Amino acid sequence: MEKVRRHFIFHGFVQGVGFRYTACYTARNYGISGWVRNLDDGSVEMEAEGRPIDIDALIDSLENLRWGSVERIESKDIPVHGDYGFEII
Repeated sequence: MEKVRRHFIFHGFVQGVGFRYTACYTARNYGISGWVRNLDDGSVEMEAEGRPIDIDALIDSLENLRWGSVERIESKDIPVHGDYGFEII
């Protein structure tokens, strides 16, 4: 299955609740590369590269956190970078 890269902005109660840590840990478990960071407006930005099924599973897990809440997600496909690893920046 071919890799894709997607850019996400998560809106809601997503800062100060371990969202980035969970995103990083889960992405690594799925073999997804990319990064995640907090934005000044209280949202979280993420780029994820991997198999579409794995990225979908990552997003599902982030939408169903027991703490915090995702109210809305903006998403768009972007060019694949071919990078390795996932980090919090």
